[in-house]
Amino acid sequence: MNTLCPPAKASLKVILLILLIISGCAVVPITDRKQMTLVSDQQMIAMGLTAYNDFISRSIISDDRTNTLLVEKVGRDIVRAVEVYCTEHNISDRISGFDWEFSLVEDKTANAFCLPGGKVVIYTGLLKYTKDGNGLAVVIGHEIAHLIAKHGNERMSQQLLKQFGGLALSLAISKKPQETQNLFNIVYELGSTLGVILPYSRLHELEADKLGLIFMSLAGYDPNASFAFWQRMSETHGSSIPVFLSTHPADSKRMMAIRKAMPEILRYRYLRR
Repeated sequence: MNTLCPPAKASLKVILLILLIISGCAVVPITDRKQMTLVSDQQMIAMGLTAYNDFISRSIISDDRTNTLLVEKVGRDIVRAVEVYCTEHNISDRISGFDWEFSLVEDKTANAFCLPGGKVVIYTGLLKYTKDGNGLAVVIGHEIAHLIAKHGNERMSQQLLKQFGGLALSLAISKKPQETQNLFNIVYELGSTLGVILPYSRLHELEADKLGLIFMSLAGYDPNASFAFWQRMSETHGSSIPVFLSTHPADSKRMMAIRKAMPEILRYRYLRR
């Protein structure tokens, strides 16, 4: 019986890993940047639903009817814009099987997140920064943009390879479900309960800024409101930095990038009127 010597086995593992990475490539809308996405959309949605149900079971849903309705309205407006954008760019598969849901939870933390499957959560602590519908549209558009750009899948794939190597797909999800779910929670900013939060990279942030503002503009909101929103966030004083700012840092380079992209973004504002 023929057997592979250790070096040959190692080489085979490397080849299989390279093939796995190549087969798991996707392209980011707007930039056409190639990215590694090793986890299937179905698996991401399943983990997203698990994380969302667990989070909601431990949270207090806000009884502020006015702001709850505003979050729902802005969210649905952005979703309609996302559907239009995805249809026109032939990427509707990115939202296939989504069951959109928008929740406002009672929490003084200034934070928000969007999970695979279309589960969007806004913390009441963020409302003092969003102020109105335009401010909410900045946040919701940005968070959904991360989802459409598959930034979470990309980061999840990177962390799976880092922690489990070549076993990322074959064993991690099926044989290590709790470890994989914990990793998912960290990637999607639910890692505070584990003592870990993984911020988005500058590249991801810039991509989500532009794509999110396009969604916002297409939905009829004013993308220029993003400048005031990020200014309010950056003016936070004291030792307690809002979670949203720590994971989505605002700086002058970011504002310059948004200003540079604004003429293109604004063209979408009246596209559907």
